[in-house]
Amino acid sequence: MRDLLEDLFSTEPLDPTEAARRAVRPSLRKRFYRAASVGEGGAVLLDGKPIKTPARHVLAAPSRALAERIAEEWNAQGQVIDPARMPLTRLANAIIDGVLRSPAPVVEEVAKYLGSDLLFYRADAPAGLVERQAQRWDPVLAWAQHALGARFVLSQGVMHVAQATEAIAAARAAIPADPWRLGAVAAIATLTGSALLAIAVAHGALEAEMAWAAAHVDEDWQMQQWGRDALTLERRAYHFAEMQAAATVLKHAP
Repeated sequence: MRDLLEDLFSTEPLDPTEAARRAVRPSLRKRFYRAASVGEGGAVLLDGKPIKTPARHVLAAPSRALAERIAEEWNAQGQVIDPARMPLTRLANAIIDGVLRSPAPVVEEVAKYLGSDLLFYRADAPAGLVERQAQRWDPVLAWAQHALGARFVLSQGVMHVAQATEAIAAARAAIPADPWRLGAVAAIATLTGSALLAIAVAHGALEAEMAWAAAHVDEDWQMQQWGRDALTLERRAYHFAEMQAAATVLKHAP
């Protein structure tokens, strides 16, 4: 069982965009277990046996509620096991194999976004896009200033604007130290291009769905002007599932 699971999850599943580009479909394994459950210490079990991560650590969550959500993914599989439909398991694997054992580099990766966060760079036209960016992004910046003491400056276009060291330090201090919450924040920052959106979700200042909408203001505007792109929407659905997995970790991690 261990070798099979390592084979399933050792390589990140292709998202729809990448799969289309390479014209490949993953070869899915048949389901080999009857049921997933939760054991002692939050371990996720298949037919009573613990699951191992790709790095051969026990797949165990810090709370029973989170372990139950992971087990639900395994129980939801049909005749085959599709890792692409198991975003919470993939995130848990990444946290257990990576973040738990070396959190400092993950903090650094999240902090890098604070120097050039998505929310800092605004369009100068058209007026409708400018207004939408302000509606979605300004409340998050206001929260960062009032709740975290981090005041950031904005720029029009893509010209880099240097942020105050004090602002970056204040926001960096709000990055969770707990490895599970840290891993979830890192995932959200990567998915949205914004550490501030990720931190706001972690602190309960913003719902994950609102953060997702804020991260896609520009893309939504373009699709409104030029039409919806099926492949883009498929890719977004895939990554939104990853966003929801990260939100689940934040909800159920201690």
